[in-house]
Amino acid sequence: MRLSGIPSFLIVSLCLAGCSSTSGMEALDIQKPSSETTSSVVRPSAPIASAPMARASKAPSKTQDVAEAEPSAEIDRPFGLAEEETVAFAAPALTDSAEPQVEPAALVSPPKLLSRAAPAMLAGPLTRYGFRDAKPINFGKSSPRHLAVHGVDVSRWQGNVNWEKLRGQGANFAYIKATDGGDHLDPMFMKNWRNAEAAGLKRGAYHFFYWCRTAGEQADWFIRNVPKMDGALPPVIDVEWNGESSCKRRPSREKVLEKMQVFMDKLERHYGQRPIIYTAPDFYRDNLRGEFLDYSFWVRAVAQHPSKVYPGRKWLFWQYSGSGLSHGVTGRIDLNVFHGDERQWRNFAGGRQTVADAN
Repeated sequence: MRLSGIPSFLIVSLCLAGCSSTSGMEALDIQKPSSETTSSVVRPSAPIASAPMARASKAPSKTQDVAEAEPSAEIDRPFGLAEEETVAFAAPALTDSAEPQVEPAALVSPPKLLSRAAPAMLAGPLTRYGFRDAKPINFGKSSPRHLAVHGVDVSRWQGNVNWEKLRGQGANFAYIKATDGGDHLDPMFMKNWRNAEAAGLKRGAYHFFYWCRTAGEQADWFIRNVPKMDGALPPVIDVEWNGESSCKRRPSREKVLEKMQVFMDKLERHYGQRPIIYTAPDFYRDNLRGEFLDYSFWVRAVAQHPSKVYPGRKWLFWQYSGSGLSHGVTGRIDLNVFHGDERQWRNFAGGRQTVADAN
């Protein structure tokens, strides 16, 4: 009978439909995004090279590196990087047992010149020093005022910066806080980044390193949020012990050096520039003496010349005050100086050298 063939046809059709449906679900499952996350931000399945616009409205995560309140709650907070010459620690060290393993890395990389910046991106004529200081220090013959090229570093704590006035006061360069750890973006970063350049300052970005996050994810977060642009100063890794951090871990010296190297190698590959190391006296004493000899250092020394605080160390930038005063900001601002004359500055800003010779 012809009718007896219909049930068989229906059974075969249903089986084929079931197989097709299963294949479609498997295909969808293969393309699911990565489930890896940071504390507050879902990470993409592939790295993002840069973000042209910052999400200024993003709230700090519960695990952000430095305990920060809104500027209105602490108007006189003066510093953008390290806050004290010596930091007291609030809790004993934790072990690294819970931290994901990081692949071992060499602690010293061969010297590498920075990529040559486009001439049009170089800063214009230098402006001369015109800052005042709420707590001036007499450095004697070693006064930073005798050096030709001065600059500032800023973060959200400086509020809305008038970059035109800041440049007129004597700022020729600025380092701008970009990121903390693996999920915190300074809400003023992109505004400061754009406006500093518009005012004619050479600008660079810095990252506050967080010892409770892997180096790789911190590098990815910085790369995601800091544009890769011709003419920018080399990126900076800010390494210090900070008693206000929600992370109380103090890794061993060997672990510190390993994590720093992983982070810096990743940034150097992306930006084509060797990162600069910012540090403070206590962290330097514990971890960095005799290390990273082919890297440029930016050192904090607010009471004595760097030669006294970091004997034998060549340095490129010196943060000599956390109590600077300028018409461009309300409150205090960090003051810095480049170690060299105007010719050396233009060579460095154009990418032809990496480290200024120490006196």
